[in-house]
Amino acid sequence: MAKQRRSLNGRVVAITGGARGIGKATAEALVRRGARVAIGDVDLTLAEQTAAGLGGGTVALALDVTDRGSFEGFLEEAERLLGPIDVLINNAGIMPVTPFVEEPEDSFRRQIEINLIGVIHGTQLAMARMMPRNSGHIVNIASQAGKISAPGIATYTATKHAVVGLSEAVRAELHGREIEVSCVMPTVVNTELTAGVGQKWVKPVEATDVAEAVVEALEVPRFDVYVPKSNGALIRGTALMPRAAAEWIGRAMGTDKLMTEVDHAARAAYEDRAAHSKRATAPSTDGRRGTRTGLRRDLGSRVCPLLRPGAEGDRGERAGGDADGAPGPGARPGGRGRRRDRGECRPLWRGDRGPDPGRARPSHGGPTARASGGGGRGRRQAPDRSAGRIAPVSRRHLRHRGRDAGPLHDPGSGRRDR
Repeated sequence: MAKQRRSLNGRVVAITGGARGIGKATAEALVRRGARVAIGDVDLTLAEQTAAGLGGGTVALALDVTDRGSFEGFLEEAERLLGPIDVLINNAGIMPVTPFVEEPEDSFRRQIEINLIGVIHGTQLAMARMMPRNSGHIVNIASQAGKISAPGIATYTATKHAVVGLSEAVRAELHGREIEVSCVMPTVVNTELTAGVGQKWVKPVEATDVAEAVVEALEVPRFDVYVPKSNGALIRGTALMPRAAAEWIGRAMGTDKLMTEVDHAARAAYEDRAAHSKRATAPSTDGRRGTRTGLRRDLGSRVCPLLRPGAEGDRGERAGGDADGAPGPGARPGGRGRRRDRGECRPLWRGDRGPDPGRARPSHGGPTARASGGGGRGRRQAPDRSAGRIAPVSRRHLRHRGRDAGPLHDPGSGRRDR
């Protein structure tokens, strides 16, 4: 039974990366059908020019998709100006072209932040708004690189495979709800993003072709949206073939040369813009923007709260510094110092060892303490319940005895540790 075509008149649509390329073409197609559109872009000036040219009450808002706070602010402002969001189109993305072995770290991190984390931010925030009212549509712009692979864009291919997988998983989570998910997978699109690539091997499509495919998927919902449609049958067919046969077909079609035979001079302007667009820092745990180092420290204290010797919530002191990072008396020059106690962060199955050498804690069914003296670590001791004295316990015994194996025995009783 054919699905009924849905009207887009009056629907509120938010588009990321809407100032140019596919985003701009999609906004234009939606405005023609009566949709109320908000475009977000890191280049606000260009977004405002685009919105003015589109008309139809289109609004332009600043958006950095790598910053969750910025994304949430974009959606909130769009809803304040236009009403509850019916459709979110995650379109923002970049595609540097370079052999993977030569790709700098900043390049692949930037692609992951924009192409994948940006889509994760948008999808999750849109779901939170759409699920209470049980209606909405999320469109993720991926690529046919999310189904096949091409040398020269290894990181881009990885991010698009991830977007396809994310979209499929979210669709499964929303099963039974009136919220649609579509994954748009175009071939090479004739935009600035693909400037200078080997288009002699693959016939490119125009941004307007992708825009019409998006509109069609909104009017008649479906998940897989290939542009052009004929490529969908080819990709599904080669997926059933042995790998050697599928790769031979790809080489025959020239996909192995598509992103390796490129005109780098023609791509220079795009590559420079993609590399120097605004970059967000990692958020700190209190909601403010911070550094990755601070984020790692906080995650460490959450994953292992036993890192602190004091009250809960502190980060463990080291011999080389106090909890606030100030150097301590035992600090090594240029180093981080030694931990005061090797038991500060330990697997729980090795027993509870207190951070203070003289502090007793229950372990293996009875209290234990470190023997003091000599400046060394001392020997683990356990109570001799029969004789009322403290008997030494070997490290070997502690390694091979389970936590719940019962009270420790007295080695002086004639039984050997095993």
